[in-house]
Amino acid sequence: MAKRIGKTIAEATALAGLLDIAAAALLASSSGMAPARMLRGLAAGPFPQALHWGFAGAVLGLVTHFVIMALMASVFMLAWRGIGFVRAHPLICGMLYGVGLWCVMYFIVLPMRWPTLFRTHEPKDVVIQLFCHVILVGLPMGWIARRQ
Repeated sequence: MAKRIGKTIAEATALAGLLDIAAAALLASSSGMAPARMLRGLAAGPFPQALHWGFAGAVLGLVTHFVIMALMASVFMLAWRGIGFVRAHPLICGMLYGVGLWCVMYFIVLPMRWPTLFRTHEPKDVVIQLFCHVILVGLPMGWIARRQ
């Protein structure tokens, strides 16, 4: 059972992580930011100096992203394994989990780390970020869980 849950977490991490980072790279590019700069920004959360580390900072950002995604996937898969309602409705619960992840990220994590950057919540930005968290992260996690 432990091997199966580990494989499920790995699959959910890979799929949701890839979809989310691809969306982040597209969003960064469309706003004029190089994806490598966006990745260094991810790394700067836990490692502020990574903004100045060039390629190494970008790689660290990618690793940081997938570590965070693995934690997110682990929480969801443990809930799926332990809570009957989540097991019975993995797609709906995955999408609700995506909303919860968005709330944690945009109302707690980002304002704590960068208080001046995340004060506004323009409707367009909220819709885009909710799409990313619900459809590109939560739903794939639910889909992976459902397949088990």
